[in-house]
Amino acid sequence: MGIIHKLSPALADMIAAGEVVERPASVIKELVENAVDAGAKKITVEIKNGGVTFMRVTDDGCGMSREDAPTAFLRHATSKISCAEDLGGISTMGFRGEALAAISSVSKIDLLTRAASENLGVSMRVEAGNVIDIQPAGCPQGTTMIVRDLFYNTPARMKFLKRDSVEGSYIGGAVQRQALGHPEIAFRFLRDGKPELTTPGDGKLLSAIYAAMGRASAKEMVEVKPTSGGITVTGYVGKPTASRGSRSYQHFFVNGRYVKSRMMASALEEAYKNQIMVGRFPICVLHITVPPTAVDVNVHPAKTEVKFLREGDIFDAIHYSVLGALSRAQDRPEMELKSPRPQVQPKQNFYQNVTAQEYRTMTGMLEKSSSVQPSPAVRQQFRQTERTFDQNVSVHDSVRMVPSVGGAKPAPTATAAVSDTLQNEEKTAWRPEPTTAREPEPMPEEPISMPIPEPVPEPEPIQPVQTVMELPEMPVPKAPEPQAIQEPELQSEQPYRIIGEALDTYIIVEQGDGLLLFDKHAAHERIRFERLKAQRHEVMSQILLNPLHPSMSREEVAVLLENKETMEGLGFTLEDFGGDLVVRAIPCDVTEEDAPACLSELAQQLQDGRKLDRETVYDDLLHTIACKGAIKGGQYTDPKEISALVAELMARDDIKHCPHGRPVCITLSRATLERQFKRT
Repeated sequence: MGIIHKLSPALADMIAAGEVVERPASVIKELVENAVDAGAKKITVEIKNGGVTFMRVTDDGCGMSREDAPTAFLRHATSKISCAEDLGGISTMGFRGEALAAISSVSKIDLLTRAASENLGVSMRVEAGNVIDIQPAGCPQGTTMIVRDLFYNTPARMKFLKRDSVEGSYIGGAVQRQALGHPEIAFRFLRDGKPELTTPGDGKLLSAIYAAMGRASAKEMVEVKPTSGGITVTGYVGKPTASRGSRSYQHFFVNGRYVKSRMMASALEEAYKNQIMVGRFPICVLHITVPPTAVDVNVHPAKTEVKFLREGDIFDAIHYSVLGALSRAQDRPEMELKSPRPQVQPKQNFYQNVTAQEYRTMTGMLEKSSSVQPSPAVRQQFRQTERTFDQNVSVHDSVRMVPSVGGAKPAPTATAAVSDTLQNEEKTAWRPEPTTAREPEPMPEEPISMPIPEPVPEPEPIQPVQTVMELPEMPVPKAPEPQAIQEPELQSEQPYRIIGEALDTYIIVEQGDGLLLFDKHAAHERIRFERLKAQRHEVMSQILLNPLHPSMSREEVAVLLENKETMEGLGFTLEDFGGDLVVRAIPCDVTEEDAPACLSELAQQLQDGRKLDRETVYDDLLHTIACKGAIKGGQYTDPKEISALVAELMARDDIKHCPHGRPVCITLSRATLERQFKRT
């Protein structure tokens, strides 16, 4: 007796809306999920022409008997559930019994299958939902499903399909998610005869990540170890430095099923709070295991949305599991050398402790003869100087002082004074001096006749009197002209003082009766955006000598290729390269380093359903260009750049927020400070 049966009408009505085949990727998703439910250890997916003309899914699962094969193509026919109570604890990928019926109604299907308990398999052909032919056939254990000519009988749905490269990218994304959700299964994906994805199926999630997401992503992953309890969170999350411009690299699986959940994304991003920039998103592959009775998967026909019995517990489990993983990764911090700062050179300390005579003895004699060595006292002094220098050099403070604008010149530091003195000593040190006095040679008895030079006439003195003589003719009121420039007038032109920079991110400015704190990145980003917008011109592209191959998700590649004409209007020339993206030209305002981030951000905006008119997309591109080229927070900035930035900010009152909406400046009044310090 067969195991596939048709559900009762009452039970069928309890299931969410029926399956609708939107594109080839939805066909592949359903067929692969059936193969997973069949217990397959190897699954091969082959497509041609973006899956429109040919799709084949082969597995080594349990297969179907001759009796079950025709029944499987009926609506609401399944072996996964049998009663209403089964809907409360679904543990399989499929359960509705509508996938094969919906696929066969809009395509031509060839089925080849054999159950483990039978010696002979079944070959069957189905067109438009009708069984055309069925007969026995020899085949290995498992199932092979071939889908041809998708939407051949529904031309209205056919016209909504994208080009083959785009549809193929969507299929690649579907196979990628299945491989990440089931690392114990060996997946193989071929596109037009060329392999694009191969996973080992060794049960190790990191191996699947390496194969599906690339080597660069796998290297930046941190393991999330399971914890005891009813909710188990395992997988891998990316380091804060491996953030992306979109959420396309966030993969959540509930009991092996890929789901989309804003709650899970919020829990993940909350764990990265204050560790990544605003507008950047962490990457992850997380598996959440919960009791089947604690989750409802019968919510949406696509089965990508679920409901939890206690969402707060799921949020806390993800949040604290990711926090624990990040904490363990930070226990072994890497030494990072900060930007260079002005420091005292070792030779300067050496010159301070060694006299010029000793230096000449040590250097000049060494040049004449290698056997001559400086005295032990000099060598001891040199070693002591090196130790003193190593002890005196310290790490720079978190607040760096910047010369004030419009004020008096700062007094020369000790380092500067020592430097000037040492330069004079150095010049003197190289001047040769006689070592021994020679006796004067005897003068000749007869004097040497030398021509007597003629007296040189004295030059006529220069008469500067004319300039001086004109002075009395100047008007008397101009005599006190030097007193016209006074300090109060300078203060009125530049009524602020730059105190310094804190944490290499925030510029501290004193103005009037309070303090101004500028976010240098947000401020510079806004200034750059306004300049780019004011200089708006026709977009010009620059052809790249070496095309770029950005690391992007399948969904991002698909949406960019889908809007290829729009991207060309923005200056990007994109091509499909076996499921990957090749960038042959970029806008002139975008650097090669910033191009991948720009494309990722634009892809995210396109995925969110943003309006695809040129004006809106161009403004978004300007936002991205301004952000990538602005001064970076947490990095050293030259004091001259800080002074110029502050001068422009103080001259413009319209700069309040960055293009992303973050504030540029906050004000701390004297009253606020005095209240904080209990002075009032």
